[in-house]
Parts: sequence; structure tokens; C-alpha cells
Amino acid sequence: MTVTLYGIPNCDTVKKARKWLDAQGIAYTFHDYKKAGADPAKLQSWVDAKGWETVLNRVGTTFRKLPDADREGLDAAKAVALMAVHTSTIKRPVVEYPGGLLVGFKEPEWAAALT
Repeated sequence: MTVTLYGIPNCDTVKKARKWLDAQGIAYTFHDYKKAGADPAKLQSWVDAKGWETVLNRVGTTFRKLPDADREGLDAAKAVALMAVHTSTIKRPVVEYPGGLLVGFKEPEWAAALT
């Protein structure tokens, strides 16, 4: 199974997710947004699959510090553009696996999908 984990290495939730994947013996590729950025086409595919409201992290510090103009009038296109520029506004982690996509770390959901 090919699994790709997207996130930033210093995020506590990403650390928990990586530890869980390692404990389950699930091999994965890690995509670090801080080093590799976020592809707008990939973000759009996630938004198409899960909705921008799920993929965009609106409770994090980065989002809250954005100017009001960036935070207001959100729709899918604006959310994708925002996440492409401010990668810390992407909910973490995101996992792509054959046949699915996981957003955020919820152990029961991950166990059902990946084991």
C-alpha cells in the first residue's frame, strides 16, 4: 500500500500520526509543507473529496493572524489559494492512501482505513 502523509514535522498531531503509522508497521512517504510546499492542484483534489471546510484549519494561529480580508468570504477557490500560500492553514495531517483520504488524526478512523 502506498501511503503519503502530508504535514509539518514539528506539529504534535503529525508526530502522533507518524508514531501510530510506525507502530502499525505502515510504510509511508512524508511530505513536509515547509520544505516542499503545497501543490494547488493537490489541495483542490482534497477540497473536492472532503470539502474546504474540512481541509482548511480555521482554528489555528496562522489562520487567526491573517488579515480580515483573507478570512472573510471564504469559498473553495479562496480556501485553496489561501492554503497554497499559507501551508500552516491546512488541517494536519492529511493522508492519501489507495482508495481514500484522511484529514486530521482520529485513530479509529485511521485503523479502519489503513489496517
